[in-house]
Amino acid sequence: MATKLAFLFYLLFVATILAQKQASSAAVPASDQLHPQGSLQYGTSEGSLRPQDCPSKCTYRCSKTSFKKPCMLFCQKCCAKCLCVPPGTYGNKQVCPCYNNWKTKRGGPKCP
Repeated sequence: MATKLAFLFYLLFVATILAQKQASSAAVPASDQLHPQGSLQYGTSEGSLRPQDCPSKCTYRCSKTSFKKPCMLFCQKCCAKCLCVPPGTYGNKQVCPCYNNWKTKRGGPKCP
């Protein structure tokens, strides 16, 4: 009888620990979780975004430009191909090589 009771307490303890761990990881948004390298995840590694994440990342990326429509068009096209959007509203393209290296026919940058 005591062994069964001890086993039940053990199961309850393990279930509580697992529930706390799951709740704490769910409380932090995916965009704020740390990569293993320690940098904030912002879709900054190739393939780290899902296609449905592109509109929100591009909306922020293009938020300070006066050319919103073309910026959004090309940002979303680049995001769909690379599944990565550089952090910030300008620059930082080196963190997304695919995004950075995609060029126009004339050799200029394709992605904003």
